[in-house]
Amino acid sequence: MLATSSMSAIGKSTNIFWQECQVGKVDREKLLKQKGCVVWITGLSGSGKSTLACTLGRELHSKGKLTYVLDGDNLRHGLNKDLGFSSEDRAENIRRVGEVAKLFSDAGLICIASLISPYRKDRDSCRAIVPDSRFIEVFMNMPLELCEARDAKGLYKLARAGKIKDLHAGFTGIDDPYEPPLNCEIEIKQENGICPSSFSMAGQVVGYLEEKGLLQE
Repeated sequence: MLATSSMSAIGKSTNIFWQECQVGKVDREKLLKQKGCVVWITGLSGSGKSTLACTLGRELHSKGKLTYVLDGDNLRHGLNKDLGFSSEDRAENIRRVGEVAKLFSDAGLICIASLISPYRKDRDSCRAIVPDSRFIEVFMNMPLELCEARDAKGLYKLARAGKIKDLHAGFTGIDDPYEPPLNCEIEIKQENGICPSSFSMAGQVVGYLEEKGLLQE
């Protein structure tokens, strides 16, 4: 018989039990020949988060590693489509993504989460639920001027025109704060005023994962 924990209440959920299964995280990691973890990429809009996430996913895939990218905008098409951009909704957005990332990590995947995630306490909360130091925070430390000059989605232009605030209660970096990490595992920034290539950035993350033994069972 499979083990179940004692009855508990979590949040608004009462009379619930945690169900254990015979196949656990270690078994899944042995099958995949890798260790489940969360690579959490944070930074301003336009800092290169999605570019790094996709390039990193491709690099790891080429090495035979199973990954999944959780992109902030993509998630707002489904899981988080009921959330806006108030501070409360942003916090709930990150909480949900953190819980999903935790599940992917527990499944043995290398989960790559790419979100602005502007508030430090929300990122720290996600870190706290991922066990065994398997949360790798990557800070895209690019200056606002560079991000605004890129403005691939045209959002900075709208924010400067005062149109974002009316719709979404503030735009990060313009009229809503971004709180940079204090102790991130990886910081990516310009070198002599030049941005590293996407392959160089991905290589930096892959090197870290290799060093920590996360790309082997």
